[in-house]
Amino acid sequence: GFVAMLLTLPFIFQSSPYLIHICVMAGLFAILALGLNFQLGSTNVVNFATAASYGIGAYASALLAVHFHISFWFGLLIGGSVASLFGLLLGIPCMKTKDYYLSLVTIAFGLIVYILLNNFSWTGGPNGIPNIPPPSLFGHSFKEPLSLFGYQLPFQSNYYYLIFLLVGGSLFVAHRLHHSRVGLTWNAIREDEIAARCHGIDVTWYKILAFCIDAFFGGVAGTVYAHYIGFISPENFAFIVSVVVVTMVILGGMDNVFGVIIGAILLTILPEKF
Repeated sequence: GFVAMLLTLPFIFQSSPYLIHICVMAGLFAILALGLNFQLGSTNVVNFATAASYGIGAYASALLAVHFHISFWFGLLIGGSVASLFGLLLGIPCMKTKDYYLSLVTIAFGLIVYILLNNFSWTGGPNGIPNIPPPSLFGHSFKEPLSLFGYQLPFQSNYYYLIFLLVGGSLFVAHRLHHSRVGLTWNAIREDEIAARCHGIDVTWYKILAFCIDAFFGGVAGTVYAHYIGFISPENFAFIVSVVVVTMVILGGMDNVFGVIIGAILLTILPEKF
């Protein structure tokens, strides 16, 4: 019943495209929060670099689409993979630190990425990247209204259903990981790192894995955002975005897969409402 209600939202908000836009943004933040939950919730690694992986995914796919006409669907995988690679590069030096110091390293990484995006000429600098093409599927452009069951829905509905599928996929992966050997290992590291090491767990490897998976989720969300809005600039990926996503995970209940999504939805909708 709840899923059916979500599927009918674009029909309910047919005359209010802005409300559908808010739902799309809530979905994007849900993906970011699910990714961060692997670190903050499962492994107790406080990572403030979510905005960086979000931005890296967005810029990677946007540059490929604008300059090399790479399809959005390939860009989705490439954006996630490039962000994941940077997650690996961040994770390695982070393993030399812990607690507050680790958080400071992630903050520094996020700020460095922001400054580089602002200063490189090939990223467009502070002017960003305009004219990012929308996705298309079977000849239907996502910038065109969606016709379903005789209803003409706003173009935002295309992205709403795409996000619906991506959040569903992310939720499935997160739930499976949470109950897998990997998820239990992350929990063991969170509860007592020394005891985990004594039981033969490779703590460094599992923490870096959490960095990579979190960054992949961020890269995928960034790719969708770039092609949805059609324009990105460094301001979209400022440090405050990371803080908001951390707040979403804490509000939803750390290591609670469904709670994290509720936290993301609440913190996206409530600021708009108030």
